[in-house]
Amino acid sequence: MQIRIAFGSIIMMFVLALPSNADGKGELQKYFSDTANKVKSTENASEKRKILSESFQSMSEALDKVQNSGMISKVDRIGINRFKATLQEKRDELAGSNGYERVSDKDLNAFSDYVVQDMEQAAEMVTISLVALLLIIILVVLIV
Repeated sequence: MQIRIAFGSIIMMFVLALPSNADGKGELQKYFSDTANKVKSTENASEKRKILSESFQSMSEALDKVQNSGMISKVDRIGINRFKATLQEKRDELAGSNGYERVSDKDLNAFSDYVVQDMEQAAEMVTISLVALLLIIILVVLIV
């Protein structure tokens, strides 16, 4: 009887973990989508740049804190490093540093949409556990 209960519990954990994992990635995508909406609703190009820059900074800080927390696995650290690299590329494009051409003022709305799409793809390609995703989401909410 105890074996049956233990086996049932394990199966329930896997079933419940799948939707939770998808929800965590959805929250990251929502964060970048909300940023894009703020950018599009702003008229001033310097304000648009500031919104994007602050969004990248907040996410970067959250990723650093989660990575340094010691609460995540080695696999999660690798996934976070990949996600951070993608995020850094976007920061470099926005600022025009590290060999990237600076995004022009007239292209900031399109760039914000591009960031949303690229980060969605990065989130799909990068494997981060549910625990790490939840920590990232909590930290982003606290930082912002």
